[in-house]
Amino acid sequence: MTSAGPHRRAVALAALSALVLGAQAPGAARAADREVTFAHQDMVVPFRALMESGALEKATGYTIRWRKFGGGGDVIRAMASGSVQIGEAGSSPIAAAASQGLDIQLFWILDEIADAEQLVARAGSGVTRVADLRGKTIAVPFVSTAHYQLIAALAEVGLGQADVRILNMRPPEIAAAWERGDIDATFVWDPVLARVKKSGTVVVSAGDLARRGKATFDGLVVDRAWASRNRDFLVTLVTLIAAQDAAHAAKPWGADAPEVAAVARITGSTPAEVPASLAAYRFPTLEAQASPAWLGGGAAKALTETAAFLKAQGRVQALAPDYARFVTAEYVAAARK
Repeated sequence: MTSAGPHRRAVALAALSALVLGAQAPGAARAADREVTFAHQDMVVPFRALMESGALEKATGYTIRWRKFGGGGDVIRAMASGSVQIGEAGSSPIAAAASQGLDIQLFWILDEIADAEQLVARAGSGVTRVADLRGKTIAVPFVSTAHYQLIAALAEVGLGQADVRILNMRPPEIAAAWERGDIDATFVWDPVLARVKKSGTVVVSAGDLARRGKATFDGLVVDRAWASRNRDFLVTLVTLIAAQDAAHAAKPWGADAPEVAAVARITGSTPAEVPASLAAYRFPTLEAQASPAWLGGGAAKALTETAAFLKAQGRVQALAPDYARFVTAEYVAAARK
């Protein structure tokens, strides 16, 4: 990489920010209201580089309070309390939130999880296939996409939750439990996934289960009332995320790229781990976001199916009448124009 590379990227981001600012319509949030608390997690996605760049703050004039959470369930609880306006959550906690009537909208597919979440068994545990988990101890963040996939994987081979011991742990807690030898297996994502794989064996991935009809994704959700008052911010947000994803897709970052350093700092990964972690996900383009596969119908279908599964497992008490109400392509459509 030449020394001019970072300068060119800074100029490009500044130009894009100026373009977005110029496109903002009258009626944007008043200056006094231009602040937001944004809950994120540790998934290794290109968006992390955008977060660190400050481009979103420059393009919108908003003060953004970035708050890191250990799982989607924690994010949803913070949104329910009113302390967070926008958050990252997987399809499972989003489905649970919608089932409970939380007034949120999914407005961006952050990633299709694909092979970015995997069930890993400790070397020496005797586990080489899902059926071998009977009587074993497994750690997973409850109500996460990984939890949903774990239960689905067990069900495929005729195992129920009474047949295994499932511990509710956040990713950092899983890493510590793995090091202590307290658990036999875990279903988790990077950066912890990369570490447990060094002394474990992958049994099944979210991608394997998705190909058998159990698709999962991570998305951005927003408080509906806040969204109605801050439309321009959300349009700018999806525009910039799409540009960051496209830049990575056009030229995937090497371990020495400044964007990788930013991703590593926010997620707790090492720069050496980041390129492979990014490659395990799929990131829908701006055009794909609004398609029938995602915000145009597929996401609502996935939430409906996930919610039904969660109810069958006793994780939610009732189902929403219509999960499409919790999905919108409005901001993506505006960004495409």
